[in-house]
Amino acid sequence: MQVYEVEKGSNTLEGLKRASRPEPEPGPDQVLVRMRAASLNYRDLALVKGFYPGPPAAKNLIPLSDGAGEVVAAGARVTRFKPGDRVVATFIQTWIDGPPSAPGPHRSALGGPPTDGVLAEYVALHEDGLVRVPDTLSYEEASTLPCAGVTAWNALMVAGGPIKPGQSVLTMGTGGVSMFAVQFARAAGARVITTSSSDEKLARAARHGSSDMINYKRHPDWEREVLRLTGGLGVDAVVEVGGNGTLARSMMSVGYGGKVSLIGVLTGHQPGDTAPHALMFKGAALHGIGVGNRRMFEDMLEAIVANGIKPIVDRTFGFDDARAAYAYLESAQHFGKIVIAL
Repeated sequence: MQVYEVEKGSNTLEGLKRASRPEPEPGPDQVLVRMRAASLNYRDLALVKGFYPGPPAAKNLIPLSDGAGEVVAAGARVTRFKPGDRVVATFIQTWIDGPPSAPGPHRSALGGPPTDGVLAEYVALHEDGLVRVPDTLSYEEASTLPCAGVTAWNALMVAGGPIKPGQSVLTMGTGGVSMFAVQFARAAGARVITTSSSDEKLARAARHGSSDMINYKRHPDWEREVLRLTGGLGVDAVVEVGGNGTLARSMMSVGYGGKVSLIGVLTGHQPGDTAPHALMFKGAALHGIGVGNRRMFEDMLEAIVANGIKPIVDRTFGFDDARAAYAYLESAQHFGKIVIAL
């Protein structure tokens, strides 16, 4: 079968290479999935460019955590799925419910060392690490959900309690997590404030549910705009995808008793002003979000179906053009998610 591999020691996009591997055979508790679509996350770019945190890969690795496809065979003990079922993989295969377990190889996510991912024609996965794709979603749309979708759901609807009607949410940028957060917050009846450096992207965000837009190039102290828009109160929740470079402003933007969900590192790993005193005086909380478990995924899917939510797919690339998909992600031109069709 055809796969893509990130070569051991890769630090450029040239390290993403097409390769051949034997088609896997499912074990007794596994199903064999013919992959139909996979989507990219910033994590995947970090892996191939050599700045992904943690131990480097000891061997060539099949990348991507997020993918959907059709079950074509099932092991002898499988009870949850049968051939013909449409399925999407969970980010951390062994995390079914409850809080995360202690770190270790058993908690490794798909597409990151040491666990191969889904950018392959066929993948054998444990039946517990899959959920059923609703009829309302295509394979391409379903493939966007395991990391970005579940992360946004956890940030808004699980960690620190769910967002409620009439509350306010701050989202940063227009990537996958942020746009899912816009859609989930609006479905919950919340007001959404979105930041971006692009007026065109802000206009698109408004069409998907953002209530107020801040161009941070014109307003570099954008936390002041957040406070102005909220009458000095701040927002009830911040979906923080920037990291050290934006965290201080996010903590200034959150209101009394609110929450900041710490997700990404898009501004890099450089030191920043992360003193938490702004949270202390407001009784606000900082939550670290490590994607989420299968129960969160299933709850999210119920909400997606009930509210008619359609994941935002910016562009779909063919399997032959996988490296071009990575380059497009690196360009930061995308709005929503980037998908590779298999």
